[in-house]
Amino acid sequence: MKRSQRLASGLIAATALLGATLTTPATASATSGTAPACVKRDVIKHRKYVKVTNLCGQAMHLKVVIDWGSDSPCLTYQNKEQWEWNWGRGSYGKVVTC
Repeated sequence: MKRSQRLASGLIAATALLGATLTTPATASATSGTAPACVKRDVIKHRKYVKVTNLCGQAMHLKVVIDWGSDSPCLTYQNKEQWEWNWGRGSYGKVVTC
């Protein structure tokens, strides 16, 4: 194989590897996604308050995401269990599974 062919092959392989790296999903520590509609959210943004109720018929691992502020911890909530979360800085983002 000529030097130019080896160089081209190496560049193609490096480009493919870089592309695969850039499209790899986030790590397992990242949140799984927005909580389903069976998780009820009552948000009062100007009071920096949200009440979340699990109506999914099963236990759910959930947390409240606050944009530009501190998120709630990821905890397990049983069916029909509800909880409140207040924050000081930032704004309500969403409730996610975790």
